[in-house]
Amino acid sequence: MSQPKGYVDPEFLRVIGNHLNDIKQNSYTLMQIELGHKVLDLGCGPGTDTIPLAPLVGANGIVIGADYDAAMIDEAEQRAEQAGVSAWVSHQCINAISLPFAKDYFDSCRSERLFQHLHYPEQALSEMVRVTKPGGWVVVLDTDWGSLSTDTDDTDIERRLTRFTAESFLHNGYSGRKLYRLFKQQNLVDISFEVFPVATPSYTVARHGMQAERIEQAALKAGVITAEELKHWQTGLEQADSDDTYFSSVNIMMLAGRKS
Repeated sequence: MSQPKGYVDPEFLRVIGNHLNDIKQNSYTLMQIELGHKVLDLGCGPGTDTIPLAPLVGANGIVIGADYDAAMIDEAEQRAEQAGVSAWVSHQCINAISLPFAKDYFDSCRSERLFQHLHYPEQALSEMVRVTKPGGWVVVLDTDWGSLSTDTDDTDIERRLTRFTAESFLHNGYSGRKLYRLFKQQNLVDISFEVFPVATPSYTVARHGMQAERIEQAALKAGVITAEELKHWQTGLEQADSDDTYFSSVNIMMLAGRKS
């Protein structure tokens, strides 16, 4: 089966998740979880967040992870079993824009770096709000790939690749900056937002985190850059890495809102 735009595998999510652990913990806090709560993690992947959420709701609570990818769901179920929390943590293969849960079912919902992959993020958020109880919290984190920045003198190539990433490599690459508007349109209240700059001086970490190889090859195929420009671009970054001067960053936005 062919991979959709921006598809990542479980190992990628594990590595990136480790780098974003502090941001994840902040998102859990914003959900205002109590023992016995029912919570949803939409776009759960291989259970990266559902398992840490398990002790927050306790054995009398419920954590449901939802993802469109059956392979991710299978791995998440195995991880829950291994972690000893499968009695109250489950994972389902679900379409984000049509959740099979009753209105006002969950005490809180979260989603992390899912909206960037969606054609209709507003529908996914509407569904999250629908299934959340009045007074419950909805928390969404996503990346603004338009903010991707790399220190280089080749700014023309850099900007072309950044724009290609945001507009062509992903379905919704400007997702992060759109979240405030989406939350307001859903009539959520007590909205808060935080911006997390994720930066690294590691060329290896950056290439892995931004799927550089896939983006560059896709941009080359699309005619956004030439083979000569790509070689020049990579040589320059490799030189910066050798000189220990490489640096890049991108912004992740986190919005929280309460259903009135």
